[in-house]
Amino acid sequence: MFSYWEQQSFSFYDHIVIGAGIVGLNAAIELKQLYPHARVLVLERGILPSGASTRNAGFACMGSASELLDDLSTTSAAEVVSLFAARKAGLLKLRERLGDNHIGYQCNGSHELISEAQLPVLEQIDMLNEMLLPITGIPAFRRADERIGQFGFAGIYSHALIENTCEGEIHTGMMMRALTDRAIAAGVEVKTGAEVVSFDEQAEGVTVFVADSIRAGNWQLRCNTLSVCTNAFSTSLLPHEDIKPGRGQILITEPIKGLRIKGIFHFDKGYYYFRVLDNRILFGGGRNLDFDGENTTDFNISDIIQQDLEHKLCHTILPGIEYKVAQRWSGIMGFGTTRHPIVKAISDRVFGAFRMGGMGVALGSNAAAHMVQLITERQ
Repeated sequence: MFSYWEQQSFSFYDHIVIGAGIVGLNAAIELKQLYPHARVLVLERGILPSGASTRNAGFACMGSASELLDDLSTTSAAEVVSLFAARKAGLLKLRERLGDNHIGYQCNGSHELISEAQLPVLEQIDMLNEMLLPITGIPAFRRADERIGQFGFAGIYSHALIENTCEGEIHTGMMMRALTDRAIAAGVEVKTGAEVVSFDEQAEGVTVFVADSIRAGNWQLRCNTLSVCTNAFSTSLLPHEDIKPGRGQILITEPIKGLRIKGIFHFDKGYYYFRVLDNRILFGGGRNLDFDGENTTDFNISDIIQQDLEHKLCHTILPGIEYKVAQRWSGIMGFGTTRHPIVKAISDRVFGAFRMGGMGVALGSNAAAHMVQLITERQ
């Protein structure tokens, strides 16, 4: 049972966005910029964003050499270049919107460790550079084998090292804090702990049903447009969309004295990634060990992948160096039959931007802008 005041003042919005992650908050900001007098509401089911926006590794990346070559094995060169360009544009938009100081953006170097089995990747560097040059303006990849010893990596795995000249790193917490602050400063209303259970579209608007933990029944909100920005969780509202969840597991060590590693790193087609953060090693990945098991929205961590991460951390990344694991966590990413995100008008009043393919930091800002463009075209 709701009061008259609640029904009068808290039930109608011009635009409702579901999801307070990178995509959802960017979409709300875009809507406020275009329609400064509109009432824009963001609904988030968790206290913090529930997918990967606050749980990722903080890589401002566009794809390693082996990852791009893996894409080329199933996708045309034009599509790979298009997606690379979208990642680059999205990162630039994020940096311009919030400012590098507010997201902790740094360029401390980006490298990919090449195993013996992946040595053929080295023969494709020139081809990749030529393919991407219209986007990057400079060669994207170059050999940096001399740094293997400098960083202290185990030579038994690291037979070569490729530097990526186009990537950087961010502080995920600072980025999401700045994005939230920017949205609120713009006049966006953000409600957390508000789980959308369903919606109903009519000719005159959309009714959004939100679970009410205090009173019986659902809280009903009305809006002119509804935007679904819930990435891997979007199928709960849009069951026919091509989305599969993918859990990404991460661990971080206690501070390590005399750490020689600097920057961000990838290996094994991007399935593994690590970086230096506050004199710690943050290391994640391993989803390829158990695709079926990691096709889940369960935030728990699995022993098989955590043990694999520790083995690689001990024997490949930090051989001979003592360390202690401080924390472990996971985030849920959204994947599909292609690497491209889904940005679409689902109907005249319902829109979506989701399935970021593990690249939400890079793709999210531009995906949100493209969705809002679709909204303006329908208004």
